[in-house]
Amino acid sequence: MSSSDAKITEAELESDLGPRRVYSTSPSSPSRMPAFASVLAVIAILYFGKDVLLPLAIAVLLTFALAPISSRLRKLGMPRIAAVIVTVVIAFLVLVLFGLVVAGHVAEVAQNLPAYQGNIIAKIRSLQESGTDSGIVRRLTSVVESVGRELSNADERPVAPGTASRPREPVLVEIFAPSRPIETLTSLIGPLLGPIASLGLIIVVVIFMLLEREELRDRFIRLVGYGDLHRTTEAIQEAGSRVARYLLMQLVVNCAYGVPLALGLWAVGIPNPALWGMLAIVLRFVPYIGPVIATVLPLFLAFAVDPGWSLVLWVGAIFLVLELTSNNVIEPWLYGSRTGLSPLAIIVAAIFWAWLWGPVGLVLSTPLTVCLAVLGRYVPQFEFLEVVFGSDPVLDPKERLYQRLLAGDPDEATDYAEEFLEEDYLEDYYGKVAIPALLLAEKDRRRGVLTPEQMEQVFGTAITLVSNLAEIAEEEEQEEEEEEEQKEKEKEAAGRPSTPPKEEIGDESELPDGRGKTVFCVGGRGPLDDASAAMLAQILQVQGAEVVAARHSDIPSRRAMSLIPKQSNAIVVCFLNEDSVRHATILVRRFKRIYPTIRVGAVLWVENQEERQPPALGEADFVATTLTSAAREALADAPPSLVTPARKIRTRRSSNKTGIAAAHSGI
Repeated sequence: MSSSDAKITEAELESDLGPRRVYSTSPSSPSRMPAFASVLAVIAILYFGKDVLLPLAIAVLLTFALAPISSRLRKLGMPRIAAVIVTVVIAFLVLVLFGLVVAGHVAEVAQNLPAYQGNIIAKIRSLQESGTDSGIVRRLTSVVESVGRELSNADERPVAPGTASRPREPVLVEIFAPSRPIETLTSLIGPLLGPIASLGLIIVVVIFMLLEREELRDRFIRLVGYGDLHRTTEAIQEAGSRVARYLLMQLVVNCAYGVPLALGLWAVGIPNPALWGMLAIVLRFVPYIGPVIATVLPLFLAFAVDPGWSLVLWVGAIFLVLELTSNNVIEPWLYGSRTGLSPLAIIVAAIFWAWLWGPVGLVLSTPLTVCLAVLGRYVPQFEFLEVVFGSDPVLDPKERLYQRLLAGDPDEATDYAEEFLEEDYLEDYYGKVAIPALLLAEKDRRRGVLTPEQMEQVFGTAITLVSNLAEIAEEEEQEEEEEEEQKEKEKEAAGRPSTPPKEEIGDESELPDGRGKTVFCVGGRGPLDDASAAMLAQILQVQGAEVVAARHSDIPSRRAMSLIPKQSNAIVVCFLNEDSVRHATILVRRFKRIYPTIRVGAVLWVENQEERQPPALGEADFVATTLTSAAREALADAPPSLVTPARKIRTRRSSNKTGIAAAHSGI
């Protein structure tokens, strides 16, 4: 590049984007340290104040879950206070009965466990004798046998002969005073005071929050978002609906899993089947870990109860059928159980809340994280919470593709494209995702942050992506041919000519048929333009046209002139820079001079794929700004425009002769 060209480029950049500046974090940009410090302060408050905050968190979540029931009772004509009290009493009675039943079954299982140790030892010995033993199995066998001997012989150890002659060791003797009835009652009730007090606090808070739900909402809006009522109201409604829908639908899904599980375990003969069904209902509220625990416990019991292996296989088959049914039938049917959280965020949240508040925090992890994600969506200071926890993509499809093009990863870019093409066509993908991604690369090139090596890498990755999508392009081409054949058959059957009149061809949403046509596509000024030309070429191939694609570097060497088929119907030059009108005019004029019988046009891509008035390019037969309009113009049957012959530059010989004659006369 010459110095004059460099000056022109710098001038264009300054006129378009202003003076060049370093793209780094400005010193005046707001620091994230206050938000980070606020997060640390909140975590510290949650950790040290868990004795107070944990009951309040449970009460808030129960309020979200019970609010729809209370509202439904009020719509049926029940007074507010009566509706709230009935809802709370029924809910907590169900919870208390549930806990009592589970506690009774757990005590029964604990009493029966020593009776199962013989089956466990026998099965471990059978594994050892079958040749599959290892050091671990041997050690496990010895541990189980020693534990069994200790349990059976703890109270029946014989006294060895000769021990009477040995000196006895001193025995610690403690003297207990007879306890009073009040002290005994206090020792029994004392450990229960904490849970009972927490339960009473939760009940009272839930009642008052249900009674003053609207008042609390208004106070929260006045305190937090009085300046933006719309955003705050939307945040409250979304948080409440998300949590209530999650809790309700998860309860329905868990009950649809736990009840058949209890019936199945009862049918095959597992002791206390109601206990395992109820535990499955509760444990499945714990993400990922809970279902595993709910599966392992009945399997271990089947392993301990049955001397053989058939019961273990039956229990495993029951869990397999229930998991497949729940994951593929019940959960898709009850689609509202989705929380808007990513799977990794759910796992991390479970670990965090379990560390913060123990097992109860593990159960509450998903609803609490949902509230945090909603907070991040509507409060700008906590936007990072939505980015970290949310399931929605944080990058637009065009940005994701551009990032993959920069990284030189065509495989992942192809995976994203195939996901998009499951519902849309190749024309939509290139027009809405791929071309805008190349426009992002062009912006980076213009502001000087994209090196030539990176541009070549983007071009190579884009070409590989186009090549990977060739199979999908062939499938769409076959579909187009089948549709055209079907239309022709229907018209012949109706007694009409196979070629419809022009007034019937008016659907602008469909591209013209390209069979029998040849188009030449070439990039305008750089590798990015070449990539856009390759994408346009594939779309034209889908329409049945014969397409030849070339790079911009072939134009100065006149190699492109030899590549252009003589029977071409159109020549299309692609530009990603809208300011390349002058260069596009020169290229179009050059092609028109060489091939006056071929339609020559240019494509000046725009970011928003909306039809708009393109700039005029002198002798161009057409100028397009979108992929659809470019394909439609390239396949059009319009004749090429007439070319004005180039003017010859004449030398003023007479004036020269007059000057020479005057000089001679002067001499």
